[in-house]
Amino acid sequence: MSYSVYILKCADKSFYVGCTNNLEKRIKQHNESKWGAHYTKIRRPVILLYSEKFATLKEARRRESEIKGWRREKKLNLIKS
Repeated sequence: MSYSVYILKCADKSFYVGCTNNLEKRIKQHNESKWGAHYTKIRRPVILLYSEKFATLKEARRRESEIKGWRREKKLNLIKS
């Protein structure tokens, strides 16, 4: 099983960073279901801008935490690369 770290752009133009083992399903949850994160529920629709794959959950969580700590400009540079 692989894990993805992803960056979403919300309707208010803010970013959301998350981690999942099923990216397609998780984005659908963010946009449609009550199981999406509260942050994205009130900022729908969301659009996937970026994702990275990892072999382990530990690696993915570490990367998610790292990206969450970045300023917006650094996230934009990652998305553009």
